[in-house]
Amino acid sequence: MTNALKASLDSFGAEVVHVGQFDYASVFRERRLRKEQFLHWSKDARFANVLAYWDSTDELFGGTSYYTETLEIDAESMRRNPSEPNAVSVIAELSGEARELMPRQVLRVQIERAERLGYKVDGAFEFELIVLDEDANSVREKEFEGLGKFAADNKCWSGSTANAHAGFIAGLEAEILDHDISLYGLGVELGPGCLEATLGATEGLRAADDAAFLRMAARSFARQQGKTISFMPYIGADYPGIGGHCTLSLKDKTTGGNLFSNPQGTTSKLARQFIAGMMEVVPDAFAMCTSSVNGYRRLAPGSWAPKSLTWAEYPFTVAVRSVPSKESRARLEFRVPPADCNPYLTMALMLGAGLDGIERDLPVPAPAEAAGPDFVPEGAQRFPRDLAEAADRLAGSDHAQRIFGEPFTRNFAAACRAEHASLAKAVSAQERGRYLEG
Repeated sequence: MTNALKASLDSFGAEVVHVGQFDYASVFRERRLRKEQFLHWSKDARFANVLAYWDSTDELFGGTSYYTETLEIDAESMRRNPSEPNAVSVIAELSGEARELMPRQVLRVQIERAERLGYKVDGAFEFELIVLDEDANSVREKEFEGLGKFAADNKCWSGSTANAHAGFIAGLEAEILDHDISLYGLGVELGPGCLEATLGATEGLRAADDAAFLRMAARSFARQQGKTISFMPYIGADYPGIGGHCTLSLKDKTTGGNLFSNPQGTTSKLARQFIAGMMEVVPDAFAMCTSSVNGYRRLAPGSWAPKSLTWAEYPFTVAVRSVPSKESRARLEFRVPPADCNPYLTMALMLGAGLDGIERDLPVPAPAEAAGPDFVPEGAQRFPRDLAEAADRLAGSDHAQRIFGEPFTRNFAAACRAEHASLAKAVSAQERGRYLEG
């Protein structure tokens, strides 16, 4: 392994290594080492196993013993890191007792399952994000209220905004590309400071890695510019709810042909079986793609987010959007996840549920009629109302335990319950304004 790592470092001309992994909150927890020290450390690489048992504020929610656990370094995950000269990032995953609890491993298991069935997985994410005219100090001085808007006059897909702020957008694009992220497009979206980053399709784990590094790169660039980029699903009434859509297709492992395509240019039989699996599994395992309290505010009536598990060809208002094709462009898009979703767990949920539908040859329900996102067709399964309900449904789901494993399901449900409890007593200014004098 040391020789393979050295060869990878040499190919990048790397002298500095940022080595780490993304946790449940999609935070990259890393060590920064010089090349020589990294190669020495890699011979017995270890990291604190608390990564499997803490939240975005570094508070523990579970676990019984805490120690430095062995790591497995993925040399193929290495990519440039433009934050300093001659630097790279590389992923190293817990490989001891906590291995099966970690997001990237949960996804890897589903990708390996697909390969056993004869499939290669292509995936990509699309994220909306909000730029705020605040830095790390000012958001805290304002106690996260009354925050300054960036491009306050922006309208959806506005050419005026795109041109007026072209320097910032081009700089952000360059930063993302310099992290070796497969960026397809970056432009303005709906609402003040709202941008949309569309990633190009790539294979397997790399697709989720790109999504995770995209958010790190975007946040870091904004801080360098004295601004804040947020992936919080719903900041408040002045802003849109923002999503993190996941797109997948299955390819024949031997020929490379897209198995979601067919000569008629309609949703293929395999894609329909995949959708059927999602229809059955996703409602109970929904916490895997929506694991923050705030993520459920985006599902309130009046938002563009679908409120129940529906599918159809082409509409943007269904949960699973099929984009059929006679050629190789056919894909399925999971439009429900929020912008703060964990990319590994979101992709694992979509893939694991879809493969289950294929293996069990499940029949797909009829496609939904075109309607607004608040429309819930008769018989459609609604999503959980909040994170507490989602955690309970995940913990009690036989499907989730069978597909994703009982240890992960139990641990992640505990993480979600703790996340819900962390804000259970929080009271907003709006809530005080409504009830204080009542």
